[in-house]
Amino acid sequence: MKKFFKWTGIIIGLVLVVILGIVAYVKLALPNVGDAPQLKVEVTPERVQRGEYLANSVAVCIDCHSKRDWTQFSGPLLPGTIGGGGEVFDEKLGFPGTFYSKNITPYRLKHWSDGEIFRAITTGVNKEGRAIFPVMPYHNYGKMDKEDIYSIIAYLRTLPEVKNDVPESQAAGVFNVILNTIPHPAALTTRPAPSDTIKYGGYLVQMAACADCHTPFEKGQFVEGMEYAGGREFNLPMGTIRTPNLTPHATGLAAWDQATFISRFKMYAGANYHSPKLGEGDFNTIMPWMMYSRMTESDLASIYAYLRTVKPIENKVEKFTPKQQLASR
Repeated sequence: MKKFFKWTGIIIGLVLVVILGIVAYVKLALPNVGDAPQLKVEVTPERVQRGEYLANSVAVCIDCHSKRDWTQFSGPLLPGTIGGGGEVFDEKLGFPGTFYSKNITPYRLKHWSDGEIFRAITTGVNKEGRAIFPVMPYHNYGKMDKEDIYSIIAYLRTLPEVKNDVPESQAAGVFNVILNTIPHPAALTTRPAPSDTIKYGGYLVQMAACADCHTPFEKGQFVEGMEYAGGREFNLPMGTIRTPNLTPHATGLAAWDQATFISRFKMYAGANYHSPKLGEGDFNTIMPWMMYSRMTESDLASIYAYLRTVKPIENKVEKFTPKQQLASR
């Protein structure tokens, strides 16, 4: 019996050593995406214009890296906060910890090289070599054309400073270790010609990370085979919202023609649209409609064309359950 306990203790000890070794490796050796590239982005009017369009209307970097007024429909950006960070993504919203969007104005980025910004956008590793939580879809941005990344960097260099010191993000529990395994090297592509409508639409959909919100997410991962089928849940103060099905199925966008699709975005465009104030229990959305509404009609048409090519998936989504209804269940 003494031998049994002795060998049991040895085995347990060895297992603990192995586990601690793995944890130490993940914490100390990862993420491993290589050094930030040595590059200097020339800030040209053409790049700034392209970067302003992408950062505000397609990749919507400015959406997460500004404060939003959630008392109004679709959370319009609060004036004076553009690029200043501080938006919170926490466990109340279903995230494994408390994560803050960073200040991406020159107030903070003046201390970053262009290569460090490039690495952060495309791999999810910050200036200090730490992993960024993937609410920022760097796995998508890492498949962009490098010239589009350069344009975003050039635009960010022109933003007015917002003096806002953002708290450090904190992953919860074991995710503090898992987070280090998520960043990976970029797999940059060449931007398709806009005349190649479907391929260019796919490029824009990838950049906009449509699948991230419009794919069911369960047990910490996307449900395989349900890409773009909607149904991902987000718990907001007024209740639980679920994203719609974007596939060309009858429960998705099968009945939508191109004009309907484009008009759905453009109804939120321009000075004539005013986001309404919401009461307790009113439906809201995390979809930044006012930002996406600034996309050109040709880009929206390309996105529509691409979405018509994805696999039709049956998934009827209940888009909203009010907080009062949730409490009564």
